[in-house]
Amino acid sequence: MKSLHQRLTLYSDGNETYTFVPAEPVGARSLTIYRNSGDIVLNAPNTPLPVTSERSPKTIYGIYGMISLAMSDYIIVITGRELRGHLMRQNIYRATEYDILPLNPDVSVQTPPNAVETHLLALVRSHLRGGNFFFSYAWDITRRLQAQWTTIQQDGDKPLWEIADDRFFWNKFLHGRFIDITTMNPDQNLSAYILPVIYGTFDIRPVSVGIHQLRLCLISRRSRYRAGTRYFRRGVDSEGHVANFNETEQIVLVGGDDSSTQLSFVQIRGSIPVYWAEINTLRYKPDVQIMELQDTVDAMRAHLQENETLYGKQALVNLVNHKGHEKPVKEAFEKYFEQVKSPKSRYEYFDFHSECKNMRWDRISVLISKLEPELEEYGYFHLDSNKSEPMRLQTGVIRTNCMDNLDRTNVAQAAIAKWTLNRQLRALGVIQQNDSVDNYDDLIRDFREMWTDHANFISLAYSGTGALKTDFTRTGKRTRKGLLEDGYNSVMRYLKNNFLDGARQDAFDLMTGAWFPRRGWNPATLVIDSRPLIIRAPPYVLFFSLFMICAGLTLPRTSDYSLFYYFLLWFTLAAVSLAFIFMHGIDYVNWPRLQPLTDIIYYDGPGFRSGRKGTGLGLPAIEKVKESATARAKAIAEQHRRVKSKRLEEIEMGTKRVD
Repeated sequence: MKSLHQRLTLYSDGNETYTFVPAEPVGARSLTIYRNSGDIVLNAPNTPLPVTSERSPKTIYGIYGMISLAMSDYIIVITGRELRGHLMRQNIYRATEYDILPLNPDVSVQTPPNAVETHLLALVRSHLRGGNFFFSYAWDITRRLQAQWTTIQQDGDKPLWEIADDRFFWNKFLHGRFIDITTMNPDQNLSAYILPVIYGTFDIRPVSVGIHQLRLCLISRRSRYRAGTRYFRRGVDSEGHVANFNETEQIVLVGGDDSSTQLSFVQIRGSIPVYWAEINTLRYKPDVQIMELQDTVDAMRAHLQENETLYGKQALVNLVNHKGHEKPVKEAFEKYFEQVKSPKSRYEYFDFHSECKNMRWDRISVLISKLEPELEEYGYFHLDSNKSEPMRLQTGVIRTNCMDNLDRTNVAQAAIAKWTLNRQLRALGVIQQNDSVDNYDDLIRDFREMWTDHANFISLAYSGTGALKTDFTRTGKRTRKGLLEDGYNSVMRYLKNNFLDGARQDAFDLMTGAWFPRRGWNPATLVIDSRPLIIRAPPYVLFFSLFMICAGLTLPRTSDYSLFYYFLLWFTLAAVSLAFIFMHGIDYVNWPRLQPLTDIIYYDGPGFRSGRKGTGLGLPAIEKVKESATARAKAIAEQHRRVKSKRLEEIEMGTKRVD
């Protein structure tokens, strides 16, 4: 496997070029990007720099990729990294700082030329700042150990980007130009500059169990397909990709050398693979919507078949409630799963909240008992350096979901991982057959901390807050302090999911290539509030009324009677405006703007919707204005769909490469 350049020095030649020079090996081919034309050129060895070039004081630790915005293309470079550990004798880093370099000489990232470019750059920065990105220069962090061993002969001396798992190569879209140049022109092989990055978690810790030295590692990899936020990306798409899909690999290394004994156990999680959504209305519980489309069975089949191709057999563990708000989603899953008739997939329902009510979280053992036959059959990957072939292969996977694939899923996956860890250590003779990892304080503490941190990071990426129920994962029991922390996180989720996540979803779409600049797009829609005045006014009335109420509390009290009508007026205005806001809640949610969700919000086809809350009073004057705004949003979405269809046609004809 070809390694990458680990350090680059950036030289800028005025408004003409950016040149990246590898620190080692000496004389390696430098990379020049021409700012005016956008051309990317791999220079001959020992090519001299222009005499007018200026050296950047910052060390570049990798090129994250290139992105096109409204006014310019930009190069994103990694300028800070943190060593998070060593795995398979290679360093694993987390990216901590970035620089954004404009190609257009007339554009400055500090003072963008207009509000649209300012907004788009803010989306890029927020995504980089809020993400958890890991990379390695000489080890494929995108693939689990078993997948790497299976293709070790075919991989040979291929570069990292070529063997990386397409799902977890998070910045592949941003490296599209580099990959295109490399594949089309062998003399311009930019592989040493293409750095695959994963969005996920990585933690590795040394642990002693008696006389045995172990290293426990936990890696999660988030799929770049159907990526997004909690309420704006649910369910499946037509290609079988589901929202919030994560692969989690628990690795145990036994002995002083990473290559001595390697154990790997993989689980996956993902949204329920039907067309469904939750429509934010400013109420705590959004409206549940099931969309019965003609290709639902095909979409679910595509998802299940991809999992079977990659992992083998699968047990689908569904943790949603059997009644109330979540019941329609459970029924839709079961209905379409029956129609798919997948022989390699088994469905297992476990009503988490009913089974574990009254803080009886030890009842998760009931689920483990149900899954024991599959866990024993599927096994885990076991490679011993003294053997030419693996001792065992993992032949199946447990796929777990709840509504968000966060809190209940975290508890279940941690319990399954602990059961498997016990089995692995007993098989190796590290612990006795009647012993348990619970009896080793250092091991169980690190195990619980790693799974708790893992749960929090996955939750932050999807919901914007840390995970719920982590007190059980961390301590092995449910606590009242944990309940209070869950209450706080639930409130923060409500606020972020309703009022902040639109911009976060736009950032996901921009950085993963789900949305791209297209001819005819009106950039002003990003920064202009096109809602009618009657919708925009109530929040201002509410805030002004609250201000006047607070001001009234400081007024001199000549008599209680003189202030009665004052407070009556402002309390009435505040109450009326607040009621209006909740009645028209959909209009006050911070929705994504790059890819409007109008087709989902106003879906009226076959299926189920728990309510039509937040749509207003139905007054003709208001509805007429709203219909006009909705029509414009739908037109924008349709235009994007047509452009995307044209791009797919170009890909099929071979005139454009797909990422």
